[in-house]
Amino acid sequence: MTQSLDFETLVATRRSIRGYRPDPIPQHLMAEIIEIAKRAPSSMNTQPWNFHAITGAPLELIREGNTERMMAGAAVDREIKTADHGYQGVHRDRQVEIAIQLFEAMGIERDDKVRRQDWVMRGFRQFDAPVSVVVTIDRELAGDTVAHFDCGAATYGLVLAATSKGLGCVINGQGIMQSSVVREHANIPEDEVIMTCVAMGYPDTDFVANDVISRRAANDDVVNFVGFDD
Repeated sequence: MTQSLDFETLVATRRSIRGYRPDPIPQHLMAEIIEIAKRAPSSMNTQPWNFHAITGAPLELIREGNTERMMAGAAVDREIKTADHGYQGVHRDRQVEIAIQLFEAMGIERDDKVRRQDWVMRGFRQFDAPVSVVVTIDRELAGDTVAHFDCGAATYGLVLAATSKGLGCVINGQGIMQSSVVREHANIPEDEVIMTCVAMGYPDTDFVANDVISRRAANDDVVNFVGFDD
């Protein structure tokens, strides 16, 4: 039985886990985690999310199909729409910073093309985690950005719930780069749109990148306090 953590400790100790032990996760534990995640708030209790927990042979087929297509140069086939221009400015700086932290932890040199490519492929394989949870939204709400916000809340709830049970997670957009592959092998209904996926499993304590702590912007950079006296 895992020991419960207070909320502040849970949030502070959560890490994006990119190396996993192969131990399977039982269905009853996944059901408990999703039950907790479903308590996330949503606009007027609309609950626009769906969770597809995948393991075993279907997940292996998703890994293979996603990796093969991406390595063959196929166009990205995500169902969720993202900005075409990519991140710029401070947002790009933060992306670069965490990449540097991870590569330094793993000992991957800037000119080591083989190991850098292997790192990318790990993402396509959902970091070889024993479970992937694909989060979808009801198609009738696909264009509703409030519903997208709600799905984000449920996804964070999923990650915190898994962490509270002794598991590790990483929210991994690379795992749905070829959404048609995911849809086929996860039997996702046509009336749902794939938003993201979460790799999940027991953390490999020997995988040094799991110890990387991403930095957060200072309050002075992101918070505007209005009307406070102290």
